[in-house]
Amino acid sequence: MPYVKTRDLEMYYEKMGVGDPVIFLHSHYSRGILAFSSQLLDFQQKYTCYFPDHRGHGRTKCDSLEWSTPQLAEDVLDFMQALHISKAHLIGYSCGGNVALYCAVKHPQMFATVTTIGCSGVACPEGADEFEPEWLIKNERYEMIHQMMERHEEAHQGNWQEFMRQSAQDWRQYPQLTRNELSRITCPALFIAGEHDGFATEEQLQELCSCVQDSRYQVALGCSHRPHMLREQPILINDSILQFLNNHAIS
Repeated sequence: MPYVKTRDLEMYYEKMGVGDPVIFLHSHYSRGILAFSSQLLDFQQKYTCYFPDHRGHGRTKCDSLEWSTPQLAEDVLDFMQALHISKAHLIGYSCGGNVALYCAVKHPQMFATVTTIGCSGVACPEGADEFEPEWLIKNERYEMIHQMMERHEEAHQGNWQEFMRQSAQDWRQYPQLTRNELSRITCPALFIAGEHDGFATEEQLQELCSCVQDSRYQVALGCSHRPHMLREQPILINDSILQFLNNHAIS
């Protein structure tokens, strides 16, 4: 099984394809291979695709259960160093989009492009309370509880409650990036959201583009927070991103 040692982590990841590296960063409550299942076949035809599990998620192992978006960004940079990836395309969904922004703010020279999906660039705390463990138990959301226990058992060491608390806390707090910080992103950027995404509205995407010089946005009509996933518009989103990457090749 593919693990890479980075500082205090044993980071689990999947790798497939041949070509310039593309790193996919998943959302809260998910895993790399799950959040981007509709991208696997299309992207691996031209790119070497990496799907790591964030700290605190999936099969990535760490003694500490604490994590935050800025820390996840540091992990991505460590991941690249450990695998000798000097430059990559970065694609992040939801929380993974926030992580991608932090990566590009800190080390824009390490990324050929940055693409975010369902990410506004500002914290959107609405809805986080319904993912606290006490709320889930009170409202008998046992299917969700079981899913989180099973999906992230190796990462949360059987303590699914702490995993949910950390996720809700991160959801409320991040990203915390100023306009000046976002202006440090010098690599080309593509910001994508669904038409009905309450966490990333067209107005917010416009504001994000006003901060990042070489950027543009796309709104997928009829879609929700997950336009790249099955039952929404994965073909449209894949084609848009692939064209964007092709226009900014690494080699």
